[in-house]
Amino acid sequence: MTEGMITIAYIAASVLFILALGGLSNQETARRGNVYGMVGMLIAVVATVLGAQVTSYGTVLVCMGIGGAIGFYLAKRVEMTQMPELVAILHSFVGMAAVLVGFANYLDPGAHLEGAERVIHEVEIYLGVLIGAVTFTGSVVAFGKLRGVITSKPLLLPGRHGLNLALLLVSIWLGATFVGAHSVADGMMPLVIMTLIAFLFGVHMVMAIGGADMPVVVSMLNSYSGWAAAATGFMLSNDLLIVTGALVGSSGAILSYIMCRAMNRNFLAVIAGGFGTSGGTMASSEGEQGEVVPISAEETAELLKNANEVVIVPGYGMAVAQAQYPIYEVTKKLRDKGINVRFAIHPVAGRMPGHMNVLLAEAKVPYDIVMEMDELNDDFPEVDVVLVIGANDIVNPDAQDNPNSPISGMPVLEVWKAHTAVVMKRSMATGYAGVQNPLFFKENSRMLFGDAKSSVESILTAI
Repeated sequence: MTEGMITIAYIAASVLFILALGGLSNQETARRGNVYGMVGMLIAVVATVLGAQVTSYGTVLVCMGIGGAIGFYLAKRVEMTQMPELVAILHSFVGMAAVLVGFANYLDPGAHLEGAERVIHEVEIYLGVLIGAVTFTGSVVAFGKLRGVITSKPLLLPGRHGLNLALLLVSIWLGATFVGAHSVADGMMPLVIMTLIAFLFGVHMVMAIGGADMPVVVSMLNSYSGWAAAATGFMLSNDLLIVTGALVGSSGAILSYIMCRAMNRNFLAVIAGGFGTSGGTMASSEGEQGEVVPISAEETAELLKNANEVVIVPGYGMAVAQAQYPIYEVTKKLRDKGINVRFAIHPVAGRMPGHMNVLLAEAKVPYDIVMEMDELNDDFPEVDVVLVIGANDIVNPDAQDNPNSPISGMPVLEVWKAHTAVVMKRSMATGYAGVQNPLFFKENSRMLFGDAKSSVESILTAI
């Protein structure tokens, strides 16, 4: 393939990637956006493989076959509840790829740059390895937290902010040493040391973040992986990789900023790590706060049938139980009776941005009744019944009432203002943030214990 044809293919792929982002901004066009992205990536891969820089196709095709087979297997096997951790571990692949490409570029015996070109190229290598290493270990820790093999509680080391600053200053000094090295052998030591420091910083950064804020971490790591890819593009002089990385990096950063604003968090504190960890958990988890009032599925069905306004709040528990399908059937039955049913989605419901929207779309819930938090919060005093399915932290009144709570300041769905709030949970266990929820003990709250799917099916039968 000629250079002109490759350039045309790269431009087409870039346009498709931009259209993909535009499509993903809306639920109705998200499927089309995904198709644009897949076609764009196919064009990009084919054009790159057919380029003049690829001289041996055997190794490339074998690697593509292995990677494609693994990707296909995982895509078919992974559950929607596991999607956040899959996304996190995929980010780690991008980070490690940037690290390996950086070292390979630096050790390339065919590179003979001098003067300003050499300095610029080595800065690209250094930044690419730095960002990639942070992304790799940070994503691995995020995967562990989402998977449950690492505690969701934040790791608060003494003087952690000073430690982060020291690591940054040492990395800058090592960068100056690396760029000023007279030979590859001289530059290899500071590059390796910086890589180890970046690995350490990635671990410390994500370990210092509590479980309630993990959706923002996934979005932030998505941004980091984009910038790592862009840095790799500069190293390889690949324009498409630069454009693609910049799109992913900037869109991830914007999404992180939007989510931080929705959670009343400081965006710069996200980057530093350890945001949302200034408080304790004592005031929100110690002692009994009252007695819960249990309710049966049949009684819940009666409440729903006699209501005029119903709001359903889905959470991660709904995803685990796969209760989105029967809840849609309940929704159809209630709407057929003339009852206004809407879904309220918190920006960080689930384990990643848009997690609940995808689950509801999978169950064919109409887009027009799926509302954002800001669209519904003022309506709760007029709502007859709120059905909370497997959600916890996003409906916790402590976010507003308890300044010592780890989730203090986070905007939540004010379901306790409705006439009756029915909370569906397996037990009285705390949510991902590890704090107790006073909602369970309020006078107008009722607890429907059991598996969410079984409970919803019982409600459906009763209706």
